[in-house]
Amino acid sequence: MKNAKQPTRVRAERKNKNVLGRIMRYVRAYPVSLIGSLLFAVATVVATLWVPVLFGDGIDCIVEYGVEWEKLKEIFIKIAVAVGIASLSQWLTSVFNNRISVNVVRDIRKDAFDKIGKLPLKYIDTHSHGDTVSRVVADADQFADGLLMGFTQFFTGAMTILGTIVFMLVTNLKIGLVVVVVTPLSLIVARFVATHTHKFFKQQTETRGEQTAFVEEAIGGLKTTQAFSHEEKNAEKFDKINNRLERATMQATFYSSLTNPSTRFINNLVYALVALIGAFDVINGVFTVGGMTKFLSYANQYTKPFNEISGVITELKSAFVCAARIFELIDEQEESSDEGKKRIEESVGNVALEEVAFSYTPDRKLIEDLNLVVESGQRVAIVGRTGSGKTTLINLLMRFYDVDGGAVKVDGEDVRGVTRQSLRRQYGMVLQETWLKHGTVRENLKFGKPDCTDEEMIVAAKAAHAHGFIKRMANGYDTMLDGNGALSEGQKQLLCIARIMLTQPPMLILDEATSSIDTRTELKISDAFGKLMEGRTSFVVAHRLSTIENADRILVMKSGRVVEQGTHKELLKSNGEYAALYNGQFS
Repeated sequence: MKNAKQPTRVRAERKNKNVLGRIMRYVRAYPVSLIGSLLFAVATVVATLWVPVLFGDGIDCIVEYGVEWEKLKEIFIKIAVAVGIASLSQWLTSVFNNRISVNVVRDIRKDAFDKIGKLPLKYIDTHSHGDTVSRVVADADQFADGLLMGFTQFFTGAMTILGTIVFMLVTNLKIGLVVVVVTPLSLIVARFVATHTHKFFKQQTETRGEQTAFVEEAIGGLKTTQAFSHEEKNAEKFDKINNRLERATMQATFYSSLTNPSTRFINNLVYALVALIGAFDVINGVFTVGGMTKFLSYANQYTKPFNEISGVITELKSAFVCAARIFELIDEQEESSDEGKKRIEESVGNVALEEVAFSYTPDRKLIEDLNLVVESGQRVAIVGRTGSGKTTLINLLMRFYDVDGGAVKVDGEDVRGVTRQSLRRQYGMVLQETWLKHGTVRENLKFGKPDCTDEEMIVAAKAAHAHGFIKRMANGYDTMLDGNGALSEGQKQLLCIARIMLTQPPMLILDEATSSIDTRTELKISDAFGKLMEGRTSFVVAHRLSTIENADRILVMKSGRVVEQGTHKELLKSNGEYAALYNGQFS
């Protein structure tokens, strides 16, 4: 059993060392704060260790030599100075430590957020959004707390231990060696407890991420939950996750709470041995009473940091687990680099798919041997049953996913050989799912063209039939959109359409772009889209087949393949898959 556990423990220790190394690379970016923290920590320890010496001298001044007021006055002044230096140094150490902690967590959060922007869409599609948010927010906060405690108490504690043990060995070798011999017991207990808490802290952070993901899902789908009267089942599921989090937290807390009393017992044992041996030395005349007081004070100061450091180690275990989760996100494989690739400045609009093969998972084939040629200015409609590959085709055109085989070409160039940014700038995309950022209506409309004039923005809004309801809003184009609760789905979609009309892209992708708009407005929007699509290559995904009757070409997809293509009249005449879909809507 021990042999089975050993490799796991070795891997865990190796992982912790790797995490610590990465943390230190972030810390080293702030050498001034780090040096300042260390220097003032040393000053704090030196001043703190000086105080017992002064107290011992004061006691000897009274007990051994009689009361010498002038000498006592001098000692009291020195004590006041030492305490003042220790207090000021401790405050400055905390200032530098806070600065290091805040800056390091800021940098790690920035790297994590930057990584999210570079991740392939596959990662976002296959990972819970809530868990990703939990890593960047909650785990980073917990890591910051552990890091701050580590810097504040670990350095000072280690220096205090080193300083006191040197003093005790120099002052009385016999008692100093007793302390040194008994000390490893405290370290062994602390290590044993810390090793066993790592597993439970890992469970705790993972379950907290799961809980965050479920809460985000529940809030995002609250209308659907209430519509299906699913509140009780959601509450039950939340309770189960919450109970697992409680168990993991209680286990982690229980084992971590063993550290302090265990080490405190051993430290008290050390103190008792020092007092016993020291008392005999005082009786035998080896020690003065003041010297004995100094030694007991140092013994107390020596053992105290062990309690603090054992607590810090427990906190650092939790912090390392949180840091490891953030680093896992930062280490995720990015999209392939665009360095050295061509840029498309202004596309003509010729698109070709040559023997394209693609699947989201290797065991489930979706698109195989897909061939398609779309000439500049053509209006192409894509129809098919649910799961036929319509949206997948759009993802491949925009290069949200790369093909497994074959090639997608724009103006004869394989899209894998051009930069994603320049490729995506050639497309204007309006999806069924609307997205508006936190900001004003003006900022949302200018999202794709920040340098446009207000006149251009208003023209686009009027073309999308959004100008009317925008002017009726509290502050017009300067109305703040927060959560979009004040807008209907149709109004959100109109704003998204206006945003694309403003950019005037060479190619268009409309994926159920008018799904949330009433029929009357849809007719007006269709007219505006018709004007926008003139001379532009356009891909229109539609379920309402009446909206695509005027398309230059209609592609009918089934199981990842284009099974039919032609005009509306040609496809109806052939009486195939398209005719079945069309007649099914109007029968």
